[in-house]
Amino acid sequence: MARLSESSYRDTWGKLYPFASQSIDIGGCAYHYVDEHVGATTADAPTILFVHGNPTWSFHWRRLIEAHRGQFRCVAPDHLGCGLSDLQPRPLRLADHIDNLVQLIESLDLRRVTLVAQDWGGAIGLGALLRAKDRFERIALFNTGAFPPWFIPWRIRVCRWPLFGKLALQGANAFSRAALRMTLYQIPRLDPVVEQGYLAPYHDWQSRAAVYQFVKDIPRSRRHPTWQTLAEIEQGLAGLTELPQLLMWGMKDWCFTPACLDKFLEYWPDAQVHRWSDTGHWVVEDAHEVVQLVMQRWLTRTSAELAETRS
Repeated sequence: MARLSESSYRDTWGKLYPFASQSIDIGGCAYHYVDEHVGATTADAPTILFVHGNPTWSFHWRRLIEAHRGQFRCVAPDHLGCGLSDLQPRPLRLADHIDNLVQLIESLDLRRVTLVAQDWGGAIGLGALLRAKDRFERIALFNTGAFPPWFIPWRIRVCRWPLFGKLALQGANAFSRAALRMTLYQIPRLDPVVEQGYLAPYHDWQSRAAVYQFVKDIPRSRRHPTWQTLAEIEQGLAGLTELPQLLMWGMKDWCFTPACLDKFLEYWPDAQVHRWSDTGHWVVEDAHEVVQLVMQRWLTRTSAELAETRS
């Protein structure tokens, strides 16, 4: 089932998301994505693949897409059940989202890809990268994880309580509404129109099912199937050292804490790291101007290095 018609948002938050909607069919469902590039044909351009987490969607990447689509092909999907994609046909796990992203990558024949990911998008994106490694050339991560969790914050544990969690997340949209405040530190709140953009796809019980399912899919023990998926991704991290990595971390994030950054650095000690002491979980909202500058400089430098390697 589809979510929103363009006419329903064109004159409000749609002005902040001026991208043409596209989709591919995955199991009879429309898997929505944007594919933006200004200039040369998309076949000639290196790609940035933006992968969102929970409870966001491709709207989260709107500023970075606009900033980089002049130089790169910018592709940003919405996971099934999220954003402008169709609702999930059944509860999906991490492995399902990885399968779907791989199908998009292969369907669009994406090459020379830079992965940019945040939150659940880190595990989904890195899982896809490990399945299609020859298509990727760089990794840029915001606060995320790609390994079995050794802790689950109490604010997340509460959302997993039987009955209460489902009523709160699907009924009251508590997770998405709380995210508008709890993901920030430097700025007090988002512009109301931006808040509308984040909340719009999650407007009723059915459309919030994926938000709840992502929370339910956080594994607490090795018996959970997603634990093994995350363990396999972690095992693959050491084999990615030849790809340039950029790690951008909001140090006030209570979910993907600085300990998660340290975990990545165990595998990628040579990664370029930017730590913002006054920034929360949604780094691209809390410090968007400096993020754009850091990414642009890193992309420019590593593009030159990669060109030398190819020549």
